[in-house]
Amino acid sequence: MSLDYKLLDALAKVVELQNFDLAAKHLFITQSAISQRIKSLEESIGQPVIIRSQPIKVTSAGETLLSHYRMVQQLENEMLPSLLPNAPTEPLKVSLAINADSLATWFISALTPILSRYLVELDLIIERESVTLEKLKNGSAIGAVSSIAKPLSGYRSFELGEINYILVASKSFQQKYFANGLTTESLKMAPGISYDHKDDMHTRFISKHFNLAASEYYCHTVRSSEAFVELAKQGVAYCLVPELQIKNELANGELINLCPQKQLIETLYWHSWILVKGVNKKISEEIVSYGQKLLGNS
Repeated sequence: MSLDYKLLDALAKVVELQNFDLAAKHLFITQSAISQRIKSLEESIGQPVIIRSQPIKVTSAGETLLSHYRMVQQLENEMLPSLLPNAPTEPLKVSLAINADSLATWFISALTPILSRYLVELDLIIERESVTLEKLKNGSAIGAVSSIAKPLSGYRSFELGEINYILVASKSFQQKYFANGLTTESLKMAPGISYDHKDDMHTRFISKHFNLAASEYYCHTVRSSEAFVELAKQGVAYCLVPELQIKNELANGELINLCPQKQLIETLYWHSWILVKGVNKKISEEIVSYGQKLLGNS
């Protein structure tokens, strides 16, 4: 059998837009037609490609097909300009999965040379560094920053370096909650911050160094690295943040390291497709070069 790329395009649009009707409008077909395309794709491979739920989920077979389809799109995007030099110029669409802390510290600077030289339309997918590879697996992204070293099949990984996380707060917060030191008892009453309910970085740090379970203290849930810092500067919470992100605040005294002898170090990796070429290859090269230089693995 051979794959029908109209069917794969329908699958990609349904998953991207999370709605059959919107996907149909995007492809200029009826809703019944796009439903039929998904059904035809499933019949051709003999198994489901999506789970019709809210949100719409992709099966293992669907993930494999989407990943393949995204790779084919990459190759086409790189090839067509050389074959059709007089064709209207359109931005190269690039989807990358990145953790919030890297985005807040070094990632934009790594991409700046590419964005300055090439016509690129970025889609940055923000996820925890432990799950960004899922976006490669399901075809949502073509590259990812991850805390996982082992690459997926068809991809390769490059070690970027280390991010050093430290526990910080304002001087007023320290005096209010930790006047007698950072202890198990004082931590139970002090508001911390976590990225979301699945973020275990803060809980790992507190558990390792203070032997406290997550249920024994409380944390605000804030899905923004920049907001972590702002809340700490305002004196209403303490948080675990990359030292790289708050160099100025540490230098001018807005924030202080609550326990300089304790830290959490995360090693980051860049994952990209083995056959990546053209602008996408340059993007990977810039990310690896800049990341290794800044994170100390040059």
